Amino acid sequence: MLKRYFPILTWGREYNRATLEADLIAAIIVTIMLIPQSLAYALLAGLPPEVGLYASISPLIIYALLGTSRPLAVGPVAVVSLMTATAVGDLAAKGTPEYLGAAIALAFISGIMLLVMGLLRLGFITSFLSHPVIAGFISASGILIAAGQLKHFLGIKVSGKTIPEVAEGIWMNINQINVPTVLISTFAIGFLYWSRKGLKPVLIKRGISERLASVLVRAAPVAAVILTILVTWALGLEKWGVKVVGEVPKGLPAPTLPPFDPALWGQLFVPALLISIIGYVETISVAQTLAAKKRQRIDPDQELVALGGSNIAASISGGFPVTGGFARSVVNFEAGAATPAAGAFTAIGMAVATFTLTPALYFLPQATLAATIFVAVLTLVDLGAIKRIFTYSPGDAMAMVATIVVTLLDGVDVGIATGVILSIGLHLWRSSRPHVAELGQVPGTEHFRNVLRHRVETAPGVLSLRVDESLWFPNARFIEELIYDRIAADKSIKHVVLNCPAINHIDSSALEALEQVNDQLKDAGVRLHLSEVKGPVMDRLTRSDLITHLSGQIYLTHFDALATLAPETTRDCADLSRCETHR
Repeated sequence: MLKRYFPILTWGREYNRATLEADLIAAIIVTIMLIPQSLAYALLAGLPPEVGLYASISPLIIYALLGTSRPLAVGPVAVVSLMTATAVGDLAAKGTPEYLGAAIALAFISGIMLLVMGLLRLGFITSFLSHPVIAGFISASGILIAAGQLKHFLGIKVSGKTIPEVAEGIWMNINQINVPTVLISTFAIGFLYWSRKGLKPVLIKRGISERLASVLVRAAPVAAVILTILVTWALGLEKWGVKVVGEVPKGLPAPTLPPFDPALWGQLFVPALLISIIGYVETISVAQTLAAKKRQRIDPDQELVALGGSNIAASISGGFPVTGGFARSVVNFEAGAATPAAGAFTAIGMAVATFTLTPALYFLPQATLAATIFVAVLTLVDLGAIKRIFTYSPGDAMAMVATIVVTLLDGVDVGIATGVILSIGLHLWRSSRPHVAELGQVPGTEHFRNVLRHRVETAPGVLSLRVDESLWFPNARFIEELIYDRIAADKSIKHVVLNCPAINHIDSSALEALEQVNDQLKDAGVRLHLSEVKGPVMDRLTRSDLITHLSGQIYLTHFDALATLAPETTRDCADLSRCETHR
């Protein structure tokens, strides 16, 4: 039991000097990357920059104790930071103690939800979010986040949570653009974009090893931070209207509990649930992808526990909601992180930074942090997926487009809710109209295939139908009406055989519909038969009245059914040298 909930007791036994060295190297690289990111995401969440540092310490230690993914890096991420700003912004003004308290409470509530879901093994809840909806929501969030940084690039005040509100705010304040801020933004964005593609080849040409060059590329945001701090300080740009981070408290905050206000918790419940689900989906997808590359396994339910514990730790240490970050986790993986201890070492590095680096952050331009966010989140935007998904499934593509449009025009909460409703609605609509094939026999075999797709032979007076879906209340009426329509259209039909290999479940509503079909067909002189019923389905049917009153028979194979009901037209497959059996 202890090993299940504390995986450190398993991988900790194998820990050695080589593992320690690998984890330390990875931790140094991730720490360099995380310092500007944590500051930037706190800014995105509408919180003081130090809160981003606080959210990058204790959660990493807790995940090292509870997590099952070895390279996963937990901390602030862009989408969750945006959702935090959206949820808390409706309850308090930015910069107030109430705003910070609500963000801390949000992390605590989210942590409790994730912890309970993990203990109850409820990871399947995330299945209600389809991939197109998640992809659409993340792409729309990336666009929203990028648009929200324009005010920092231009040095103007703009409020708004949607694209129309941001666009209107920029237009109304366009005459207040601060030129030095624009120049800093242009440099930071250009440098960060160039460093992603062009810096590594330059470093390698100068004789630097490929691995060290990769580390230096990851450290490019730190270089942008240092350069812009020096320029802002040396030229006194703060006096020219360049907004800087300002004084950042030194050291770690005292552990504290979130505000226990029932009214506040009630208002934060739904946002916390959405953050929990979105955060978990992002975490588990990253963790599974990286684990597969090294043939490792993770426990999805334990990841809920670990993520819940991390968010509770973030709350107690004065932080805001956290989750597993894709970019940092990939860097951690590529840097050679061997165990979750790399995250704990990263936490130590971040703690050291709060004591040593915070005084130097005073002159850090907010435009630099905005550029860091801007460059990072544009990798989340994948509008090309719309075309790919539409080619395969127009319905899923419509759900994705609707999620994107609603998120951009009405905010993240409404957008993700719209996506969930559309996903469930599409599933119910598809389930209510399952594919039903009329079957005929492939000559010379015991195979039966769709008469519309293959050259097959049918038996006069026998209607063979294969339902490619479990039978339940959304589609029960559809199946019932389909059978009635076929019987009404062909008076020669004397037998209806439902081929059931694709039916995994029959609920009470569908059972009642089948009983009614059986009675109606019996009154019309038509017998109802079943073939190839799965064992678990048959076990349930034996406890029903359908079997007792069934007008026809239940056959092991569909060939047996046709051989009994229409022997004169069924091909003889006794000679296995001529016939391919399919049992």
